[in-house]
Amino acid sequence: MNTNLILRYTLTAAGTAAAGGAALAAWGTQELVNFRLHEVTVPVLPPGTLRGGSDFRILHISDLHMLPGQEAKSAWVNTLVDTDPDLVVNTGDNLGDPKSVPDVLRALSPLMERPGLFVFGSNDYWAPRPVNPLGYLVNRRRPVSDVELPWRGMRAAFIEHGWLDATHARREFKAGHVRIAAAGVDDPHHDLDNYDTIAGPPHRDCDLALALSHAPEPRILRRFADDGYHLALCGHTHGGQICLPGGHPIVTNCGINPERAKGLSRFGPMYLHVSEGLGTSRYAPIRLFCPPAATLLRITELP
Repeated sequence: MNTNLILRYTLTAAGTAAAGGAALAAWGTQELVNFRLHEVTVPVLPPGTLRGGSDFRILHISDLHMLPGQEAKSAWVNTLVDTDPDLVVNTGDNLGDPKSVPDVLRALSPLMERPGLFVFGSNDYWAPRPVNPLGYLVNRRRPVSDVELPWRGMRAAFIEHGWLDATHARREFKAGHVRIAAAGVDDPHHDLDNYDTIAGPPHRDCDLALALSHAPEPRILRRFADDGYHLALCGHTHGGQICLPGGHPIVTNCGINPERAKGLSRFGPMYLHVSEGLGTSRYAPIRLFCPPAATLLRITELP
C-alpha cells in the first residue's frame, strides 16, 4: 500500500473518531437535564407501625451542584413535592458557585415545607476546582479548592424552615406515625467525619433508624451497620457519572465498590441507598449512561 493511501486511511479514521467523540460529548451534555425520579421499596418497619397505611415516603436528593441560571433543574426539583414525601433527606453538595445559595433555596423551597434532614459534602464548603472530565475515570481523591462557599447562610435557611442538621448529631423525632432516630457525619471522603460523636445504637424505641453521610465510604458504613441502623443514605458518586452502556459505573470516586455506586443495596444487615445526584461539577458538565435523578423510597412494614 502506498504512502498516500495509508495517510488517507489514517486521516479518515481520525476524523471518524473525532466526530464520534464530539457526538458522545454533546449527548452527555444533553443528559444533564434528563432528570429522572426512581422509586424503591424498603421493608424495615415493625408490623403495625403504619396503622393501616401503605408506606412512609422518604425523598432522597443529593448533589445539586447548583449554578445560577439553572432554571430547568430548579423547576424540576420544585415538582418533587408532588411525590408527597413524609420526609426529605438531602445528602449534600448543594452548591456549585459562591452565588448559588438563592438558586438552591428556590429549587428546594416547596420541599422545605416538609420535614427534612441534611448533611453536607465538601462542595458545600469549598468551590469546585478545574478538572479534566476524564479524570472521573481515575478513582482517586481530588483535593478541595481554597475558595470557601457561603454554606453557613444556606444551613441557617434550612434550619429556619425546620430541617434538622444531622452532622455529628443524633436526631430523634416523629414524622406521621413513624418514630425516627437519625444520625450523620460530615463528609468522610475528605476526612471531615468524627463518628465517635454519634457512636452507639440508635434509640431502642425507634421504628426507623436512618444514617446519613455524603460519601458512602465503607469505613463509616461499617460503623453505622454495626450500631444497628436500618438504612444509610448517601450521595457523592453521581452514580458513576461516566458509565458504560446499561448504566454500569466504571469508578465511584470513593471506597465503595461500583455495584453499590447507585440505588438500593445491602451493606451487611443494613440497607444502603446511594443517590445518582442531580448535578455535576461545573468543570465536568457531562453524564454518560447515568442521567441525574432523585429517589422516592417507600418504607414499608416487614412481612
